[in-house]
This record gives sequence, C-alpha cells and structure tokens, in this order.
Amino acid sequence: MTDNHDRGLQFDLATLIGRRRALSLLGGAGLTLVACAPSTTTATSTTTTGPSATAGGSPLETIPAETAGPYPGDGSNGPNALTQSGIVRSDIRSSFGSSSRTAEGVRLTIDLTVQDDDGKPFAGAAVYLWHCDINGDYSMYSDRVKNENFLRGVQEADASGELTFVSVFPGAYAGRWPHVHFEVYPSLAEATKAGNKITTSQLALPETTCKEVYGTTGYTQSVRNMARTSLKQDMVFRDGVDHQMATMSGDAGSGYTASLTFAVQG
Repeated sequence: MTDNHDRGLQFDLATLIGRRRALSLLGGAGLTLVACAPSTTTATSTTTTGPSATAGGSPLETIPAETAGPYPGDGSNGPNALTQSGIVRSDIRSSFGSSSRTAEGVRLTIDLTVQDDDGKPFAGAAVYLWHCDINGDYSMYSDRVKNENFLRGVQEADASGELTFVSVFPGAYAGRWPHVHFEVYPSLAEATKAGNKITTSQLALPETTCKEVYGTTGYTQSVRNMARTSLKQDMVFRDGVDHQMATMSGDAGSGYTASLTFAVQG
C-alpha cells in the first residue's frame, strides 16, 4: 500500500463536500496557505482556553460530524481495530497483540466529557479515538507502521460522561491542521463490534501548543508541514472550531492535557 497523505486528503474532501460549505470548497481551489513560524520552545508552560462548555448552563450544540478520513481502522475502509482483543484501553501509546512497539513523542493526555443533546452526562457512551504518530503516519495503514495498532483505543464514559486517553502529541502532515479523530458509540458493546455509531468528529489542537511541541526532538517534519497550512485553510476546521478546539494545559517537558466537552444526539 502506498503511504500518501495527499491521496487521503482527496478522500476526505470528497466526503466533506456533501455536508459542509460545499460551495466554498469548490470555489477555493486557489487558496493561498498561511504559514506558521516554527518555534524553538521546548518546555514552556501553557494554558490555552477553548470555548466555554456551556452558556449559562444551557446544553451545548452537538459537535459537528466530520469525515473519518482514509485511515479509521473501524472496518469501514480495510482493517478493523475495534473487534480486536485489547482495543479497550486508556493508554494507547503502545501496540497490542502481536506487537508491543511504543509510539514516540511528547506525552498527551486527552480528557473528554460526553453530553447528550439535553446537556446531561452521556454515561456509558463509548469513544473510539485514533490519530497519527510523530511522523504523520497512521498505524494499520501507513507503510512504516502498517503492522502496528498503537494510537488507537476505546474508552467508556463514566457516570459524569468523562473518559481519558493517554497518548503522544500527533505530528502535522501535509495539508492538515494537527488533529485527533474520534467516533462516539451508544455503548461499549456497540463500539467493540463496530456497531452503529452516533457520530464521527475531530478534535483540533491549538496553534500555541503545536508550536511548543514541534520545537522538541523528533517533530522537525511537523514544523515544515504546519508552516504550509492554517486553521482557516484546513478542509475540516475552516468553517469553525468553536465546538472542537481543545483546552490545553501543561508543558513539553512533563506533557500536555487536551480537554474537550462536547454533545452528541442522545
């Protein structure tokens, strides 16, 4: 299989056209990419605040549905990690099964809170989360990590709708803003049989944090790739990230925490 993220972007674009700002996408073939200057910061503490979870206690709008992309690993496009023994785990840094290789990179804890469309905790909902590695490669698909299944996992929301993954900060690959993919299922049983999911979406990572991380060892390629894109030109986030931008805390030395509270249809 050819490891080609440009091909994957075309796949994503075709999926998005039917749903989000189709006319803008069709008319935006000549977009000029906005560069982001590389950073040399390696351990600067940061707290980046995203949008408020609620406004005066009112329910959130449901999170926008997004493409799963060409590398979901949910059985819809080739391999299926969801039905494999070991996929239900909080720490997704290492592969499970026949491999135990651990993904490299700055530690990233991802705290998610799932609500229903009435603003109540969605207890028992299951989230399947995945993202690329430090090189922009996706396990189970990309040539260098085709035999790995790291950076993929499933967690069940507790009574407060909360769940946590421990991972590494994803790299930036050509044409996309740094992001994390996830699917929400009504239950753990549905998730682990790749059953009927409620929604598929993506979490965006703030520019300040990305620059800090990409100034550390191993992320040189990400500096170059991020300098050729921006949130305003990203095919997924260009129409807004109000409900998808993570709130960040931490630093590159001890690791970061990305937090997001979002709603789905109950």
